[in-house]
Amino acid sequence: MEESLADFARTHDPDRFLCALFAPPPRRDALFTLIAYNHELARAREAASTPLLTLIRLQWWRDAVAEAAQGAPPRRHQVAGPLHAAIIAGRLDPDELTAMADAREAEAAEDGIPSRAAFEAYLRASAGGFALTAGRLLGVAPALLPALQAAGAAYGAAGVLRSTALLAAAGRCLLPADALAVAGLDPAAAIAQPDAPALRPVVAQLAAEALQRAETAGRALRGGLGGAVAAGLPLVLARRDLARLARGAPLPARRGLGDRLAVSLAGLRGRL
Repeated sequence: MEESLADFARTHDPDRFLCALFAPPPRRDALFTLIAYNHELARAREAASTPLLTLIRLQWWRDAVAEAAQGAPPRRHQVAGPLHAAIIAGRLDPDELTAMADAREAEAAEDGIPSRAAFEAYLRASAGGFALTAGRLLGVAPALLPALQAAGAAYGAAGVLRSTALLAAAGRCLLPADALAVAGLDPAAAIAQPDAPALRPVVAQLAAEALQRAETAGRALRGGLGGAVAAGLPLVLARRDLARLARGAPLPARRGLGDRLAVSLAGLRGRL
């Protein structure tokens, strides 16, 4: 029997699944669908043996979104079907979903991510795009959406920085080349030696910069999300992760009780 999208989200993106539990029940299924879609985009590079195949996978999802927007029948796929329904119902915006797919093309670039500016643009469009779409789904006030997108980007930064070793094991590096160059490294060196001492200050500096942006976003959002707090809850985890990374502290492979309690407390209060 095919698993539900709630189970799919819990398995593949437990952080966002926990946050989604604090969404209003009528919107929760669409949020699980968005989580599942985002996971499929994220695994496009993981599942493909070449950058070209990554682009083909991303195009498949862009086509699925476009077909739903045009009223064509849904594709036969565990995630594409519910995604089609959410688009038809007006829950998820096809342009924003397409932009999320576009952002993932940076992960297929042969030369990696060239600069801090490109890194930030990638994060704002990918994880930030997820937060933006979730915010619209949950009815976040338009004036708060830029801060919400910045919060999502901070969560994305934490995800990349805490996963450098896992990405390296898969032959990938998403750290900006200009930040690596300051330490006398390049993406190939970061992949070959993800535990090299020279890489640690690069990760710490990028984490400190992202933490500053996270704190700015948090101040802008504080008290303003109300019943839509689920869209901003990943920021709670981002701040905790980035603070640890900025001090050079190791992160556990699995979320601890403290992280889960911090999210739950913010969700119950409706405040970041």
